[in-house]
Amino acid sequence: MGDEITAQEFHDAVGAGPWVAGSEARAVFRTGTFAVGAQLVARIAELADAAGHHPDVDLRYDTVTVRVTSHDVGGLSERDAHLARQITAAARQLGAAEL
Repeated sequence: MGDEITAQEFHDAVGAGPWVAGSEARAVFRTGTFAVGAQLVARIAELADAAGHHPDVDLRYDTVTVRVTSHDVGGLSERDAHLARQITAAARQLGAAEL
């Protein structure tokens, strides 16, 4: 799609926060409870479906780990940065801590 970005460009676009970027970007959110984690996963699913861009999500007792990458460009894209910003905002709204 022509929107490939570097890890540095990803960080510049996303700003300070929990995301660690390389060939993919990863963030861990401490939700405190499984129920809040499930709420965050549901919100991520809504955001991903709306964007047509789907991350890998791992739900544990008190954490949610999210990985974004764009297979069509073989790394990170502007789509990943946009989705990462939305996921971070959703996590903050639910009171999840950024690890």
